[in-house]
Amino acid sequence: MEKGKRMNEQIKKSRGRVIAGGLCILSALLGALGILNYWVGIFREAGSGFGKGDIPPFVPSIIFDTPIPALVIALAALAGSVFIFLGKKWKWALISAAAAACSFILTGIPAVILLLSAKDEFNG
Repeated sequence: MEKGKRMNEQIKKSRGRVIAGGLCILSALLGALGILNYWVGIFREAGSGFGKGDIPPFVPSIIFDTPIPALVIALAALAGSVFIFLGKKWKWALISAAAAACSFILTGIPAVILLLSAKDEFNG
């Protein structure tokens, strides 16, 4: 009976870390989608809606007007989510969550908050 209770507590404990990692991945993908939309709009003269080059309403990126650094930040959020899922290198995981917040604010800020609450689950 005691073993099942400990296992249930461990699952509840790691749930926030796993959700934070998923939010970082989602943030990176949505940020990259916005960057792709921006680039398609730059190379297309006429168009409407998606691909016009306007910032889409679902991608409120902080650094959207600079696509290359924005892509690097989205990739950093995506790569750093591996550290979050593994529960290793908390500082790098926090940096990737901050990058996720810069890439897509709506999912990045909750990822940072969840990661800060799960600091004791990381090794190193």
